[in-house]
Amino acid sequence: MRSSIPLSVSVGLVALLSLSACGFGGEAGKTSAADPDQRIVVDNFRAPVADWALASDAAYILSLSGCLETLTRYDETQGKIVPSLATEWKQVSDLEWDFTLRDGVKFQDGTPLTAAAVVGSLQNVLKADVPARAFSPKVVSGVKAVDEHTVRVTTPTKSPLVPYRLASVNTGVLAPAAFKGESVDPFGHCTGPFKPVSEKPKQSLTLDRNEDYWGGKVQLAGAEVRFITDGGTRTTQVQTGEADVSLSIPVSGLAALEGDSNVKLLKADSPRTATLYMNNGKAPFDDVDFRKAVRSALDLDALAASVYEGAATPSTGPFAPSEPWSIEGAEAPKQDLEAAKKLLASAGYTAGRPLEIVAIVERAEFADVATVIQENLKAVGVPVKIVTKEYAAVEPDLLSGNYDMVLSQRNRLIDIADPIGFLTADYTCEGTYNLSHFCNAEYDKKIAQAATTADSEQRYRLYSEAGQILQDQAVNVWLVNEQAIDAVRTDLQAHVQDPLARYVLRAETAKSGS
Repeated sequence: MRSSIPLSVSVGLVALLSLSACGFGGEAGKTSAADPDQRIVVDNFRAPVADWALASDAAYILSLSGCLETLTRYDETQGKIVPSLATEWKQVSDLEWDFTLRDGVKFQDGTPLTAAAVVGSLQNVLKADVPARAFSPKVVSGVKAVDEHTVRVTTPTKSPLVPYRLASVNTGVLAPAAFKGESVDPFGHCTGPFKPVSEKPKQSLTLDRNEDYWGGKVQLAGAEVRFITDGGTRTTQVQTGEADVSLSIPVSGLAALEGDSNVKLLKADSPRTATLYMNNGKAPFDDVDFRKAVRSALDLDALAASVYEGAATPSTGPFAPSEPWSIEGAEAPKQDLEAAKKLLASAGYTAGRPLEIVAIVERAEFADVATVIQENLKAVGVPVKIVTKEYAAVEPDLLSGNYDMVLSQRNRLIDIADPIGFLTADYTCEGTYNLSHFCNAEYDKKIAQAATTADSEQRYRLYSEAGQILQDQAVNVWLVNEQAIDAVRTDLQAHVQDPLARYVLRAETAKSGS
């Protein structure tokens, strides 16, 4: 069985994804008994945008809601891939991996988990018009049932990361009845501890306990997951008790919550970096000296201290220093206005139309970040206009290259618990999420080599070298390394923070009785 990441990986990822567990409730640390009739409310920072298609970000909603489960799972406390719907797996040839399914698992509609059902669900993802980055035809060439309990995954080239890919929420398994024509219906068709029973589109998802959950007794009667993009509202609702869990608390809400004895703040190192994306395929950003000038003009120390109130640190590049693939010796760039002006002259830049920064409204602090950047660039003669938009509204323009700059943040482990997905999708010439519209043959060569490298230390060295290329080319300005900050009511029990927001409602999640 090859279910463990090598020790070096475990140590690195445990350090990276430090987390908090809590069993709160009562005065002076006393915990009241859990009430099995309790329901809770979770405020999430985004809503599904693709009608529950597994290849989309809707899979994250289904996963954090305790509905959708995968064959393997990344365990935060152990820092490794562990069994879930599959109990073991092995590489049977250079291009083939076999996964053995857990006995006795039933979908919430009562039908059994079989290899045929798993294959059908995974093929739905592979055949999607826009496949998931973690499980696309580029990295998986086929899925088939070897027998009733064994699923074989075939890859086009040798890949040591297949168990990681099967832990991606996009590879979550739904019952055959979930797939009706072109639509996907998760209601009653998951395997997880909670069963979705109703939804208010773009507003909320209501779930009940799965009485027949294979993983043991589910402690809550149910839950409501609310889709609230406004960070201030999420902060207020957990403080008033309208929500039991609020994910992604903005820095502006920390002071109020830190002084509330009924709320516990959970903070964890996060593989997220707030980033000023620059459109490398469009003038003036197609000139590396102009991009370097933007980087030199920005005061990251002041940004971290003011807007982020010290809750984030100036970024040293595309990776955080704590990550095992970080660029050795990298330091956060310091503001140098004279150097910025010389680089602008070298690029032949003359001020014309104001350049536009899009600030994504889902991140409340980005409006203030944009204002700081606007002032920094004004000091070197680059006029900037700020617009605010919801991410769903602006994504088509970002992907098509119809923008100047955008403030956003990406999770480097968003696809799988290894940065290969992020580095491939975001920066290779054919990357499916290459918002920067960057293309470099040397970079692509290193990523292709890393994708077939089983030795973690060698693979991490290649990631570091690829990151150095991104830094040397000033592809973007990586602004600050963020923390994952969630808030929970103190009567919530057995809650474990997931910095990647994949697993929130779990079978062991409980709430004290009133």
